[in-house]
Amino acid sequence: MADIHGSYDELFTAVPTLLSALLDEGDVGGAVAVFVDGEPVVDVWGGFVDAGRSVPWERDTLVGVYSVTKTMTALCALVLVDRGELDPEAPVSRYWPEFAEAGKERVLVRHLLAHTAGLPDWEGPVAELYDWAAATARLAGQAPRWEPGTAAGYHSVTQGFLVGEVVRRITGRGLGEFFAAEVAGPLGADFHIGLGAEHDGRVALTVPPPGKDENYAAGAASSEAADAANGDAAGAASGDAADAASGESTGAASGEAADEKDTGAPARAATTLRLRDGNSLAWRRAQIPAASGYGNARSVALVQSLLACGGTVGGVRVLSPEGCARAREVQFEGEDRVLGMPARYGLGYGLFGNALGWGGWGGALVWVDPEERMTLAYVTNQMREPAADNRGVELVMAAQDGLKGLHA
Repeated sequence: MADIHGSYDELFTAVPTLLSALLDEGDVGGAVAVFVDGEPVVDVWGGFVDAGRSVPWERDTLVGVYSVTKTMTALCALVLVDRGELDPEAPVSRYWPEFAEAGKERVLVRHLLAHTAGLPDWEGPVAELYDWAAATARLAGQAPRWEPGTAAGYHSVTQGFLVGEVVRRITGRGLGEFFAAEVAGPLGADFHIGLGAEHDGRVALTVPPPGKDENYAAGAASSEAADAANGDAAGAASGDAADAASGESTGAASGEAADEKDTGAPARAATTLRLRDGNSLAWRRAQIPAASGYGNARSVALVQSLLACGGTVGGVRVLSPEGCARAREVQFEGEDRVLGMPARYGLGYGLFGNALGWGGWGGALVWVDPEERMTLAYVTNQMREPAADNRGVELVMAAQDGLKGLHA
């Protein structure tokens, strides 16, 4: 049985036991944290940071969590809404005038947060993702694929630039700087959007699924993995039904024919991101607020516990209770035309029954249950094929068993 390090409440023994089992099954490394009432009841890790299994995973190991980063970006927007500096019902062009080009004058801020803006695909070169000015200028000039607000299509990479540029226009700070100063810093959370070189020695690079190499890129068809959950709320989020679905590709073709019919815009090919891109130094340094966040399970759970605890954790208030509730306001419910599966989106979060959260390419997950005041975060450097990845749902179920003990 693989060794697990850290601490946990005995009521939640099933969680570290499951992490050990995942390592025994072949996962290289990973960590899980469960917070209840803003306090950790599970904070465990195990395995190795490298594919050669020579360097142990440590308490402060950092790993890329891909689209779990979206939840951090959403929090930044919610903070500005809470302060009265950002109106979700306002057109994006109020804050970013150039964005009104190409028929986007009716795109509202809430459309950006709910994947309904009609800009799901990144069409530029991968290298341009590392150039904020170039990336946002490209998106400002792009025409929407559908009438904004009328449909949803997962904005795998573009969402972060869209929301992040609005945050920058309001605050004068990049998304990563704003997050560090207003969210992570006050909470003492070891999570970074744009990782500094001083942290490189703590990074665990992502390992491809067995039999794959760094050219690995998942496709939209793998969204079928989510269907295996049979409508179960936890299953719908696990392994990112959404992001494992898109594989951090910068869009998907499933909605292209419909998009062309909706807008008259020609169908365009989205750029595919591969694992070698996600493991690159350029990716690590860049602020790609939909996908380039680095943290550990503890830091993800700590930050997102804000939404489980009415906006205050450890005596630090970041949001009001009303601000937290906004995240759960349904913006879209129906078929996501990029993922090809049913989805419910709030303001920046996927909604799953009474819970909210999101996942990342390769298996990372954050799951927030405000009614139980519980947050679970799972991070790993081991990718699995999405159709065979049930790690997230299994960990959520294990944590829920612990909650039953608390209530007994």
